[in-house]
Amino acid sequence: MKTGRSVQKNVERTARHAIKTADRSARKTIKTTQRTAKTAARTTKTAAQSAKAAQRTAQATVKATQRAVQAARATAKAAATTAKAAAKATVAAVKAAIAAMQELAAAIAAGGWIAIVIVLVICMVGLLIASPFGIFFSGGSSGPDAVSPSAAVAQINREYADTLSGLQAGGSYDSVEIVGRPPSWADVFAVFSVKTVSGDGVDVVILDADRVERLRTVFWDMTKITTATRTVDHPAAEDAEAWTETILTITVTPRTVDDMRVFYQFTDEQNAALDSLLTPESRDLWNQLLYGNSGEIVAVALSQVGNVGGQPYWSWYGFNSRVEWCACFVSWCANECGYIDAGVIPKFAGCTGGSNWFKDRGLWQDNNYEPHPGDLIFFDWDNKGSSGPQDDLPDHVGIVERVENGIVYTVEGNSGDSCRQRSYSVGHYEIWGYGTPIF
Repeated sequence: MKTGRSVQKNVERTARHAIKTADRSARKTIKTTQRTAKTAARTTKTAAQSAKAAQRTAQATVKATQRAVQAARATAKAAATTAKAAAKATVAAVKAAIAAMQELAAAIAAGGWIAIVIVLVICMVGLLIASPFGIFFSGGSSGPDAVSPSAAVAQINREYADTLSGLQAGGSYDSVEIVGRPPSWADVFAVFSVKTVSGDGVDVVILDADRVERLRTVFWDMTKITTATRTVDHPAAEDAEAWTETILTITVTPRTVDDMRVFYQFTDEQNAALDSLLTPESRDLWNQLLYGNSGEIVAVALSQVGNVGGQPYWSWYGFNSRVEWCACFVSWCANECGYIDAGVIPKFAGCTGGSNWFKDRGLWQDNNYEPHPGDLIFFDWDNKGSSGPQDDLPDHVGIVERVENGIVYTVEGNSGDSCRQRSYSVGHYEIWGYGTPIF
């Protein structure tokens, strides 16, 4: 019996121990399960936060990419339509693109993207410069034989004037009439840029001897000159016998941009580029590139180079017959630009009256001044026929085209009875002074 009770107690102890062990194991399992659940919950939360962070990064990347694309589009658009200085407008657009690219780089965690962004910017600028819009970067000449656009214009304008003079020297005429004018230089440069870049595969950022020759070819392709001679019989008058007048008429006909599309057989892509270069908003870009801040009056004056006799200018002023027409020419150019109505330049036929207008308004500089494009240059000749010797009164007036390397380049009416380009050293003793309009 004792042995049976002992066995029973052992069984009970074993059972109780098993129950306690099971209970401890159960509680431990529950705690472990709870810790595991908490860890899983924390992991899930971290994963969710990581997902949200990744989503935000992705969204930032997309937005930055969109800004970069928009900036890239703005770059191309700015080159053709911005009505400010050519280089400034294009460079500003490029800077905007760079800023957007920098945002994109900052939004991307992987450092390797930064290099890609830089490459994209460089490629974008390179594509712009290599396109016909590269002409807007050509203002700063580079290289031993490179010239600025305005210097290239001056070279070809002198050849044009020499051509007209040569036609007049070929015979004996009582009078010469010049009808028409050459094409606008903006048109010439736009056609040249599209033809040279898109057609010939040559960039137009630097105007070296080869590119100036290409520009010259385009100019003469766009300029048609014909001559005709006629005689007019004048009957006898009370104080004159009958006489026959021989008149040479030189007709200058500009070929239009549309003519050149056909002449050069431009493709749809070339025509689209040409249209972009010649939007109305681009006029200021071209004037700034070719002639400087006061480009409009300089452009008008240059378009008249080669005129003989000045009839369009003195007749516009109101004279019935020829007068000394240098001031009439300056006034006519100013009127073409709207400067007379705006009170920027006066309408004057005498040099003294014109110079006094500027002096009265504090817009006068003496001959030591280095002028700017569009300034009016007045002369007191030393020994020029009836105009000399010097008497401290103005004898002649012209328009400053540009100043380079200490030389003042001008466009003058009634210079040998023609509209011509001339040049003088800064401070030349026959330069009486300058009227300096506020454009």
